[in-house]
Amino acid sequence: MSAPDNNKPAAKPKADAPAAKAPAGGGAAVIRRIDGTEESAHERLVKKHVPAWVVSGAVHLVIALVLFFLFGGKQGEVIASTKVLDTTAEKEQEDPQKDLTNEDPGLESNIASAVPELDRIAEKTVDDIVTSDPIGVPDTRMEDSVALKTPGLIADDKAGGTAGDTGVAMSGTGGELGAVAATGFVGRSGATKSQLLRAGGGNEASERAVALGLAWLSRQQKPNGSWVFDGNSSGDTIAATGMALLPFLAAGETHKTGKKYQQTVDRGLKYLLSQQRSDGGFNGAGITMYSHGIASIALNEAYGMTKDRNMLLRPAQAATNFIVAKQAPDGSWGYSPGSPGDTSIVGWQVQALKAGILSKDIVVPDACINNAIKFLDKVSSGSYKDVYGYTGPNGAPATPLTAVGLLCRYYISKWGPGNVGLARGVEGLMKRPPIKAPAKAEMYYYYYATQVVHFADGPEWKDWNEGVMKNGKREGGMRDWLIGLQEKKDGPTMGSWESDGAIIGGSCGRVGTTSLALLTLEVYYRHLPLYKRENAGGLKVLDGVK
Repeated sequence: MSAPDNNKPAAKPKADAPAAKAPAGGGAAVIRRIDGTEESAHERLVKKHVPAWVVSGAVHLVIALVLFFLFGGKQGEVIASTKVLDTTAEKEQEDPQKDLTNEDPGLESNIASAVPELDRIAEKTVDDIVTSDPIGVPDTRMEDSVALKTPGLIADDKAGGTAGDTGVAMSGTGGELGAVAATGFVGRSGATKSQLLRAGGGNEASERAVALGLAWLSRQQKPNGSWVFDGNSSGDTIAATGMALLPFLAAGETHKTGKKYQQTVDRGLKYLLSQQRSDGGFNGAGITMYSHGIASIALNEAYGMTKDRNMLLRPAQAATNFIVAKQAPDGSWGYSPGSPGDTSIVGWQVQALKAGILSKDIVVPDACINNAIKFLDKVSSGSYKDVYGYTGPNGAPATPLTAVGLLCRYYISKWGPGNVGLARGVEGLMKRPPIKAPAKAEMYYYYYATQVVHFADGPEWKDWNEGVMKNGKREGGMRDWLIGLQEKKDGPTMGSWESDGAIIGGSCGRVGTTSLALLTLEVYYRHLPLYKRENAGGLKVLDGVK
């Protein structure tokens, strides 16, 4: 992928019976006794069990003698057979035992939730809800949650609050993500997903578009599990596979559980693992830190969603370690590992690092994060650092680089709702809102900008997502605009988005454009918000970031 100019980056989860009522008329209840003589507890025990023991012993003795005469000296087999019968007889008298198996040894079921409101919603994420909720259709049985409504911006220049360090152990044994997913990923399935979808402004039409897009994207997967960009970067199968996997993961599809695309995700992840070196990097033509960052997001999110330690923890940690080791002294990442880079490449690495942090198990050193923040300081401008350039402070509002910088600030600088820099940045992004006129969407800008405006959690989000009011109705919102641009005619391109002809389209073609369009329509539930407002008006860190 070629380097962009200063304002355009490269692509890259028996009640007790009531008490007996007294007879009518107030008479005392009568307990009839069959036997006139009361038995002791010992006598009852003997009467109950001795016959069974006698019969069982006699039967075992007969069986043992028969087996002895039939098989001669094979006493060991006789004893084993008798022992099996004894065990079976004992189990018939025992109460059934609960299955106490913990499939994920790293997650304890008694860990207190850092997000109690969402935890209560996610308790409803059980098999009967999840499996009956097809991809692309929200669960209409769940009611909206007041806790998830957009409260609007507050006037504050800091994202306050105390960071925690625990994940969420979701109750219930349902499939999907309920039992093991880390906090930041539990919104991708079941009841929690439905709540976030409605609260954020998604609808059935947007989910149908997601379903169509995933179906098209799955058809583009190669037999070896990879995807190939149909743009200038066709040789970079690592970036293509990582980018294509992300919309499936965002929809709650994993290699462990899935409604439709479990095998698709499994093959894609295994392709990435097959190309990973011992140092955590990836093999392949045209591999850059762009490619590595995108693939690392997919590995880290897949691990965070499944906690599959056997298959993913070591590779995900290795990929993360590679990012840490190849950071340049100024805190950036360049095309070549270890070389100084730009805001665009930094954006992909920060997303990968954040996915690792959200998993709760992947280690990301504080020094790496602090150095990345120093780079953001270096390329930012404005009184509140709300504008970002390519390699220096020469940026402008409403550009892809500013959107990238603001999302990085939200993820690693703790710029939550109400932070002045984030609020000012959103004001700038709103100068270039989604509109209906263009026939193609510049997905690199809108992918980042949509996340920033969504996470800023202010009144601008409704205008951005659903459109501004004109003649009594909303027009020009990102949601409906993207839905309108999707290919809907029967044929090989149905469900995809035409190459945007800009940064992503030129390098990544229809595959890349469709992947980012899907992620933009999945913004409602892909990541839980990291911050929420306290009753006193402050902010609380929800995910336990350092």
